[in-house]
Amino acid sequence: MSGYFGSYVLVAALLAIGVAIVAGALFANRLLRPTRPTAEKLSTYECGVDPVGEGWAQSQIRYYVFTYLYVVFAVDAVFLFPWATVFAAPGYGMTTLVEMFVFLAFIAIGILYAWRKKVLTWT
Repeated sequence: MSGYFGSYVLVAALLAIGVAIVAGALFANRLLRPTRPTAEKLSTYECGVDPVGEGWAQSQIRYYVFTYLYVVFAVDAVFLFPWATVFAAPGYGMTTLVEMFVFLAFIAIGILYAWRKKVLTWT
């Protein structure tokens, strides 16, 4: 298992073992669980209370936009930590600093775009 493709074989084997363990656990759960469906067990409920009205509820799209913006900028913030470690390495100072300001400029442009489109107004 040495050579270029040896590491890929190892990763594939570990992935197959992991999938087999998860599949085996789910299969064992299916075999061992009790299955006695009744009308009460199959009925819908809301926190132990019988449901009232329809199951349809509208939610505004702006909540999803806030969530999307948060995820985008939180993931971008994760890139700041490796940058801080590389910035301290000798010979990378000015180049890394310029790259980070370009990166932060892209983030700032994204925030300004969302602000100009009035996505960030909470009403």
